[in-house]
Amino acid sequence: MENPSVSDADYGGRRGRRIVPLRDWTQGSILGNLWLLSWPMMVGSSLNMLGPTIDMIWVGKLGAASIAGVGISGMAVMVVNSLLQGLFTGTRAMVARLFGAGDREGANHVAQQAFVVGAAFSVFMAIIGIFMAEPILLIFGVEADVVSEGAAYMRVQFVGMVTMSLRMLTEAAMQASGDSFTPMRIAIFFRLLHVALCPFLVFGWWIFPHLGVSGAALTNVISQGIGGALGLWFLFAGRTRLRLTMKNFRFNGSLLWRLVKIGFPASITGAERTIANMVLMYFVAPFGTAAVAAHSLIQRIDAFLHMPAQGLGQAAGVLAGQNLGAGKPERAVKTGWLAAGLVTGAMVISSLVVWFWAEGIVGIFNTESELVVIASNFLRIEIVSYMVFGVVVALMQCLNGVGDTWIPMITTLATMWLVQVPLAYFLPKHTSLGVYGVRWGIVSAIAMRAVIYATYFKSGRWKRKKV
Repeated sequence: MENPSVSDADYGGRRGRRIVPLRDWTQGSILGNLWLLSWPMMVGSSLNMLGPTIDMIWVGKLGAASIAGVGISGMAVMVVNSLLQGLFTGTRAMVARLFGAGDREGANHVAQQAFVVGAAFSVFMAIIGIFMAEPILLIFGVEADVVSEGAAYMRVQFVGMVTMSLRMLTEAAMQASGDSFTPMRIAIFFRLLHVALCPFLVFGWWIFPHLGVSGAALTNVISQGIGGALGLWFLFAGRTRLRLTMKNFRFNGSLLWRLVKIGFPASITGAERTIANMVLMYFVAPFGTAAVAAHSLIQRIDAFLHMPAQGLGQAAGVLAGQNLGAGKPERAVKTGWLAAGLVTGAMVISSLVVWFWAEGIVGIFNTESELVVIASNFLRIEIVSYMVFGVVVALMQCLNGVGDTWIPMITTLATMWLVQVPLAYFLPKHTSLGVYGVRWGIVSAIAMRAVIYATYFKSGRWKRKKV
């Protein structure tokens, strides 16, 4: 359904030429809206995960130490990314609510303040990357060559965090306004650049220097920077649903606090999940470099398989936020459950592929026999988590999308530290499972999380959340 009231900004600043169709996401078919908004997010999410996956494929050619180093440092990078993504959850929730209520000026003001949050965070993380890369890796007790490789990768990623910040901010603002197509186009461009450039910098092909793991990290920084620059251009040129301006910009302490208050729990949710995974790596490390490399590979493969589900969940969150802003809470409820069912169906298909072709999937990254055996067994254990992942990701994203971020934080905190970590510590030491006990601890926590989210979402308390 088209909005009859269309401004110059809706036409990308050129009257008569519409850049992004103004579909009203709070009306019409819920399934149709979910699909139209989510499929570009699914493509974009998969492409965003393609970068680290491509990194691991090329780094895998450098040996097990490089895989382990990039795997461990990659978890630290994911902690930072989770913190940043969480901070921008406040931006997503508030922009979605304001768009649903028809307040575009307010949405623009929220995006302005988000720049302040992103800039401050990026500078802070760059300082940590410069001085703390090696000490962070030494915590895990891994071998010296793993520390050397991992520190090189981590330092470049942290120093280049400003590019990640810009890319995430522009993507969050556009998607929350209801435009998922433009971020997808940007992701296609900069990820194709990443795929093409990565081996040249890793191996020193043609005129490029041989940078090894640093080349993989630098490729990511360069490509994300280009993606962020393109996002800014689309926003400021008005070639998306939200036309961003810096007119009348001023620091708004009250609004900044609201953004942080919503985003902080989401940041903790993502960070505590990754920090717990770092603790799990500490449990895996005594089983040798092959086990560490296998654990690192499975995290990347898992993340890649989860990306379409994450995209559909994010779309459900945007629709839930816009529907609450428009005073239509029941549509938000139906959107959440429908998204959970769709993700579950997709994960069943993924599980069948994993069960029959786990060794082939692992072999894409590395063919060392010991690593392939451990990683393929890890991957099959993960099928248990895939069966409930739809409920977890869809309902969690709906809660984040409406600004109810405290429940996901508490749920993740409880299941991580009361279920996952204790089981991951106990099972390898006191059962015959060995290193595989770590993975069983992980899937047990995810199953518990699904039960909690389903119960809370059904209660409907989140529908009364104010932002």
